[in-house]
Amino acid sequence: MISETQEVAVIGAGGHGKVVIDLLQELGFKVSMILDDDPRKWGTRILSVPVKGPIKELVRTQASRAIIGIGENRTRLQVAKDNEGLHWVTAVHPYSWVHPSVKIGEGSVVFAGCVIQPDTIIGKHCIINTGATIDHDCRIADGVHIAPGSHLAGNIVIGEGSFLGVGVSVIPGCSIGKGVTIGAGATVTVDIPDLVVAVGTPARPIRSLILGREEG
Repeated sequence: MISETQEVAVIGAGGHGKVVIDLLQELGFKVSMILDDDPRKWGTRILSVPVKGPIKELVRTQASRAIIGIGENRTRLQVAKDNEGLHWVTAVHPYSWVHPSVKIGEGSVVFAGCVIQPDTIIGKHCIINTGATIDHDCRIADGVHIAPGSHLAGNIVIGEGSFLGVGVSVIPGCSIGKGVTIGAGATVTVDIPDLVVAVGTPARPIRSLILGREEG
């Protein structure tokens, strides 16, 4: 975490960027600017914060502190990889409950109403979205997005870059592979392999994903 006297830049001028700005402001941080590579957004404002220009405006100084406000996992991870010299901020909403033993990687965000139980490990640049709960001893890899209202029981493993849609439930001990999309409202009762879309109750793969593209 950073001190309240330091400025933070947000990368991404979309809807997720907006809620990240709100979170930072709730924590008392000064959001100095928003950066986005879409020139149509330059000169606009989100929650009174100006969209200054492209991401390269920030990387001119390696002392810059930032957080990636991009909801799409592959893009967020790529931005992090392309800007490894930056100091990434981790933000946890004051109206969440996170046990002191929980480890949260740099650049990750935990929104209001979340509960994260003991000895869970959350990777870098993850999104634990509004009202999600994660029970004990879970392992969440880098770049995972757990959408609002999702609930993970204990001892769950989720691979890099996976997305759990709104209201997903996962029973204890399940593993979800990397690059997986679990559809909204699904119930995961068995292990899910890498690079698939899985839906339903119980959740079952319905198609494969190759490097982020759907196949079949």
